[in-house]
Amino acid sequence: MSDSTEPDSQHYLVEVAVFNSDTRYRLVRLMGVGWEPMGEAEFEARVRLVFPDIDLHDPTQVHWEDRPGEWPR
Repeated sequence: MSDSTEPDSQHYLVEVAVFNSDTRYRLVRLMGVGWEPMGEAEFEARVRLVFPDIDLHDPTQVHWEDRPGEWPR
């Protein structure tokens, strides 16, 4: 997981941090914006606001540290 908000060829457009069961959020890094806590309901809308043409299922664009597509309940 990188702390940088600067574009870099090694970085994904979106990174989703590790699953943490004690909160309903996951930390999400949007390239050029930084890290934000997001819940499942807001994830797609927020990502598409920043990257309208992103393919959320493309692992070269969206990187999940673990449990892809899963959110704490």
